[in-house]
Amino acid sequence: MKLTDKIYIAGHRGMVGGAIKRKLISLGYQNLLLRTSAELDLRNQQAVNEFFAAEKPDYVFLAAAKVGGIHANNTYRADFLYDNLVIAANIIHAAYVNQVTKLMFLGSSCIYPRMAPQPITESSLLTGPLEATNEPYAIAKIAGIKLCEAYRQQYGCNFISVMPTNLYGIGDNYHPENSHVLPALIRRFHEARTNRQPSVTVWGTGTPKREFLFADDLADACVYLMHHYDGEELVNIGTGEDLSIRELAETVKEVVNYEGDIIFDSSKPDGTPRKLMDVSKLHALGWQHSMDLRTGIHMAYSDFVKKQFSMINAI
Repeated sequence: MKLTDKIYIAGHRGMVGGAIKRKLISLGYQNLLLRTSAELDLRNQQAVNEFFAAEKPDYVFLAAAKVGGIHANNTYRADFLYDNLVIAANIIHAAYVNQVTKLMFLGSSCIYPRMAPQPITESSLLTGPLEATNEPYAIAKIAGIKLCEAYRQQYGCNFISVMPTNLYGIGDNYHPENSHVLPALIRRFHEARTNRQPSVTVWGTGTPKREFLFADDLADACVYLMHHYDGEELVNIGTGEDLSIRELAETVKEVVNYEGDIIFDSSKPDGTPRKLMDVSKLHALGWQHSMDLRTGIHMAYSDFVKKQFSMINAI
């Protein structure tokens, strides 16, 4: 991937796509193709085909997706399945038709079976039932992986797939209902401190264990794999380390400097009991994460506070 190559980042305004954009710019890549959802609806097959035919990108990072936490996944099941299916199908097929040199499809660790042996290896895909709360999203992502495999097998396309663990960082979604667990906790503890609330309620029992990767570390891994990996099998991207939701909540509480209590609402779903990625393949390829969780949460919280300040000033 040369500095002069034309690189399309699908989803550049999202947390992941934004991190990939920052990484590429920092490395000196200047020929970046960027389109907002208003400029290019990736669910519109004709629009996607016309875009690829006109621009002829050399490389594609497929980071565009409809995403959310347990509540959003479970509530908008049809939207999550349909939108993510058609986005993947439209871009992957257009990349084949227009002879893209290489495409990277970004999935999610939720593609793996709910009770997959821990840590989860790449070979665990399709070996058991999925977690029910995010099954539609997972099925759409599995379809994207299989599309990349099929176009590689039938047409010889250099399409690769990577599976990030739970992500957080700059540009995250802090919606009160539709965000993932870490940004949701940042917002809840911040608002509780600001409003001097005596406690913060966290969904579930606090016992499930999760792994978290800073989005800029993911971007670094994605660019690295674009240069160094051409295999058919997907690659897990993570830290290889996890902690309980209770431990996560306590860490966020400390970072935000909230002094009240944490209450766990066991009537709410826990989701998958544990979801730790086996990253031995990624390590063998020569890449490891660099951001520790506490430092990353500090950076994410600073970004959140800046956003809140900007919103207040805009009113």
